[in-house]
Amino acid sequence: MSDGLGDAASPGTGEVTATVIVNAPAERVFAAFMNWERQSAWIPFTKVRVVEGDGGEGSLVEAITAIGPASLRDEIRVVKVNAPFEVRVVHCGKVLRGPGSVRCTAMSGDRTQVVLHEWFHLPAGPVGKVAWPVLWPGSKLSFTAALRKFGRLVEQGKLT
Repeated sequence: MSDGLGDAASPGTGEVTATVIVNAPAERVFAAFMNWERQSAWIPFTKVRVVEGDGGEGSLVEAITAIGPASLRDEIRVVKVNAPFEVRVVHCGKVLRGPGSVRCTAMSGDRTQVVLHEWFHLPAGPVGKVAWPVLWPGSKLSFTAALRKFGRLVEQGKLT
């Protein structure tokens, strides 16, 4: 499952959870999430592409977030896919490291609860741990905002 990923496969201390309810069936929501390249439509300033594999288990996905001249490369290994319920990944780049998951839970009325959960290793050792409480609210807000946009695009039929 996480072979060759070393410490990146272990949960870090920077934990973020975001949740959204999408007015669409779980199968449709999950399929839209797994369309990696289309994540660029709902993750601000970010270009996502599959660099190895077909997007399923074992694939390597790259997400580059760029604001002006600054950019951050996130390498994401897909370690488990249990469609249409859950995908588990490991962020295995130089800066962003740690496991994550997205869970889709079917609800009544063809609605789906989507829960994104990440456990990042914090850079800069003790300094990162001290800075995390300051950074965490912004992380949670941006993850939640991105998931809300994702939900709206799925509901509007713009993501499949």
